[in-house]
Amino acid sequence: MLDIRFVRENPDIVKENIKKKFQDSKLPLVDEVIGLDTKRRAAIVEADQLRSNRNTLSKQIGMLMGQAKKDPSKLQEAEAVKAQVKEQADRLAELEKLESELDEKVRKIMLVIPNIIDESVPIGPDDSCNMEVERFGEAVTPDFPIPYHTEIMESFGGIDLDAAGRVSGNGFYYLLGDIARLHEAVLAYGRDFMINKGFTYCIPPFMIHGNVVEGVMSQTDMDAMMYKIEGEDLYLIGTSEHSMIGRFIDQIIPSEQLPQTLTSYSPCFRKEKGAHGIEERGVYRIHQFEKQEMIVVCKPEESKDWYEKLWRYSVELFRSLDIPVRQLECCSGDLADLKVKSCDIEAWSPRQQKYFEVCSCSNLGDAQARRLRIRYKDENGKMQLCHTLNNTCVAPPRMLIAFLENNLQADGTVLIPEVLRPYMGGKDKLVPKK
Repeated sequence: MLDIRFVRENPDIVKENIKKKFQDSKLPLVDEVIGLDTKRRAAIVEADQLRSNRNTLSKQIGMLMGQAKKDPSKLQEAEAVKAQVKEQADRLAELEKLESELDEKVRKIMLVIPNIIDESVPIGPDDSCNMEVERFGEAVTPDFPIPYHTEIMESFGGIDLDAAGRVSGNGFYYLLGDIARLHEAVLAYGRDFMINKGFTYCIPPFMIHGNVVEGVMSQTDMDAMMYKIEGEDLYLIGTSEHSMIGRFIDQIIPSEQLPQTLTSYSPCFRKEKGAHGIEERGVYRIHQFEKQEMIVVCKPEESKDWYEKLWRYSVELFRSLDIPVRQLECCSGDLADLKVKSCDIEAWSPRQQKYFEVCSCSNLGDAQARRLRIRYKDENGKMQLCHTLNNTCVAPPRMLIAFLENNLQADGTVLIPEVLRPYMGGKDKLVPKK
């Protein structure tokens, strides 16, 4: 969310940014919110003047009432001033109500106006305009056919989608045996990988209040993603970033405690509305999964450097598991409204002979911090908003698709990279049961 003062002083910049995000329907909101803000500030000025007058008139009434003991005519003057106070009190009540209504209208519009994107972001209307930046590792296509990922899992007796469908419906799964163990091994390895980078390991709440949801994401994203608990002000989290950033709501973080670098585990729950192609079936696009996340809360001047560090951590982790990846820069139209800059890390799929998303790294500037009032005091003692960033560490089972395809051998076995073997009881490969 932008600062209303910035919008008021830079309407052309805000409008140009809206155009860059191909959201022209929001252009009228800029003039509308400036007009509402003008009325709001006028109401505040008038209300402040009336409060000042009230104090002056109250003193005058006291003085006149004291004089009335000797001069009864002063009592009539005092009553006239009291009537004036009553009239101004009624007007003050009207202004306070108006100010509250205008505050809410301004806030609702400000939640919809998108954040200012970084100047380096490529301009384009949708993800078809995202730009490949760099590849890491050789994208190999083996000389034997790669089965669909659920078929690979089934060869190890590792998945039961039919039972999950009976119990929970589409978009759920049972993982079993070595595949379930591999799932947990990847999460544990991701956890320790980030701890070794100096991050603090966290397990956050898996449900959050509505005001936290509103603080960490746009209304559009919320409606498309979040499951609400019926009858309660609680939502199931779509990613641990939501509750991890929410941890700092209304907090002033001591300057010496920044940056906060955290890696968090959680289950994630998502509606995943809409139709999806065959490649997004199985365990690719699901309603429930688990994830290890990276979160950084830092000073504004540090956020660009942290953005670079975070996506490079993803590359390092996936390459340690023998998975080729590439970095894809997200274009303006593909950025969520709160994001300043974002990139995807995509893993190579030998079966599809293309890359697919496994990590998403984002710099949100001060947007979440402004909504949640996450602040610190700078060296001059002035209150400043923090910047927030997040990135996927590992998110199985989608990450397992890349792992299984890239480590599958012609005989159906799956090699276990050396770094993962301690988490798999020392196994160096998985052997199919059928």
